[in-house]
Amino acid sequence: ATTNTHFYFPYNLARDSVSNTLYIADTYNHRVMRYFAGAAAGDRVAGDTTPGIGATQLYMPMGICYDAASNSLIIANYQVNNVVRWVIGASVWTLVAGSPIGTPGFSSILLHQPTDIAFDSFGNLYVVDLNNNRVQLFLAGQLNGTTIAGMSTGSGSTQLLSPYALLLDKDLNLYVADTGNHRVQKFNR
Repeated sequence: ATTNTHFYFPYNLARDSVSNTLYIADTYNHRVMRYFAGAAAGDRVAGDTTPGIGATQLYMPMGICYDAASNSLIIANYQVNNVVRWVIGASVWTLVAGSPIGTPGFSSILLHQPTDIAFDSFGNLYVVDLNNNRVQLFLAGQLNGTTIAGMSTGSGSTQLLSPYALLLDKDLNLYVADTGNHRVQKFNR
């Protein structure tokens, strides 16, 4: 359903802690919805509900973060192999990481189906790169990433298999939901 009260595979959410506004990645509706505190219906703030690679479109948004400093959402645009910034109120996104035209890849600048994202206190971006079985670190403002977890595919202590989610603790230790290996991996800073 594409109404403002129904979701189709909501995958992730983010919250503006000041206004208590909730943002929900409505993945199969190819949009991000916004819900103000106590509201029964939301409004679309990102994506035009048709999947695609255009700057007005999202294609299976999964991971999202709210950036209060820029009043924007950072979105893991799963099927387009990129991470984008969508300023609240804007009609288009800008590229943060990955391909601007949806090209998948394994290089330091390309992603293959990102599923989750997080920022540290320095503005660095961490991206779960599902089909490359790794976590990429993009230093603030950089399009060239470094693999910091999942050095190769497998079940060893430095390996990941179909990772889906991540979390940073206060000491910047990284926790990864290593889904294909049925475990959570901790990578020390």
